[in-house]
Amino acid sequence: MKKICLFIIGMFLFIPFIGASATTSIEDEKIIATINENQSEDNLLSDGKSAILIEASTGKILYEKNSHERYAPASMTKIMSMILIMEAIEAKKLNWNDTLVASEYAASMGGSQIFLQANEKMSVKDLFKAVAIGSANDATVVFAEKIAGTEEKFVKKMNQKAKELGLKDTNFKNAVGLDEANHYSSAYDMAYMAKELVKHEKIFEFTTIYEDYLRQNTDNKFWLVNTNKLIKTYTGADGLKTGYTSEAGYCLTATAKKDNMRLIGTIMGASDSKSRNSNMATLLDYGYNSYEMQVEVKKGEVVSKKNISKAKNEIVEIVPKNDASVLIEKGEENKNLNYEIKLDKIKLPIKSGDKIGILKLKDGNEVISTVDLTVKEDALKASILELYKRSIRSILSGSM
Repeated sequence: MKKICLFIIGMFLFIPFIGASATTSIEDEKIIATINENQSEDNLLSDGKSAILIEASTGKILYEKNSHERYAPASMTKIMSMILIMEAIEAKKLNWNDTLVASEYAASMGGSQIFLQANEKMSVKDLFKAVAIGSANDATVVFAEKIAGTEEKFVKKMNQKAKELGLKDTNFKNAVGLDEANHYSSAYDMAYMAKELVKHEKIFEFTTIYEDYLRQNTDNKFWLVNTNKLIKTYTGADGLKTGYTSEAGYCLTATAKKDNMRLIGTIMGASDSKSRNSNMATLLDYGYNSYEMQVEVKKGEVVSKKNISKAKNEIVEIVPKNDASVLIEKGEENKNLNYEIKLDKIKLPIKSGDKIGILKLKDGNEVISTVDLTVKEDALKASILELYKRSIRSILSGSM
């Protein structure tokens, strides 16, 4: 009996320690949760002078640190160069199979290059690979001279485009990103340049290539390796542009797409490439863990029909070129959204993909985002004979 009594007394003495231990564990978990919550927003960037993270379709800022501070952008400068190149190609001023010739000036470029020789000929497609994958300065200048006559005139176009996009923290002095007095940009401006570039979806056919070769079957075969390692290490990453100079440090503008959401991040002035890439992965993870896209109108969904009397098919179906979506925080209640359509003056013929107006996605009276509209199928002009038949049918139906 004495032994049993001692055992029971010992158990009662031990119980408070068990309770205290459990209480301490719960409190510790609360402290850890608070620390993690603070890290999720305030301490995302452990290396770098400035950074920003945005959602591409809405342009909403998800995170920023010193995003308007002006720094040397290094080869991220080529984001703007690629915008102008893509615009020239889409305007048919250049074709992918065209052959361009390198000038002595283009061949003299230092830094990242594919070692073009003066008067060397190369296709637009291969030169663009050199820019998008290998960040080649010489190939970039070949494009600059072809599009504008000289690099100097091309740089004027770059600065003009920046103004058109409403970017106020950028001034370019060259097309490639070499350090130069008064050549600067900001994380904010670079991210929104990237937002403009990714509208040209053809870009991803190049920025997703990890390695390739130029001058195949020649003695000067050149191995291209993508400077953006995230396309190999981060799920969903498909671009965009790295940069490094002694003044700029290690820079990166990256983009990824997962779950119908494209994010764009920019980091400027990191201390090394490994840290830069790790910090970018952290930014992207934060965005995908915290936000999601609510699709209101799907790409290709018929939102209106228009009667065009002179079209081959009189009833033309109008669709958005991309999803019309709203960005919401995970766990947030769905918004009550509406949209309105504004069409341009329609001129035949219209090819599917041609912009004919915009769809405005709205929360009440506030416009959240806009999406270009196009036709579901090509709208061609009706022949004179078809128009005559329609006229006869209209007269006959009216007389009845």
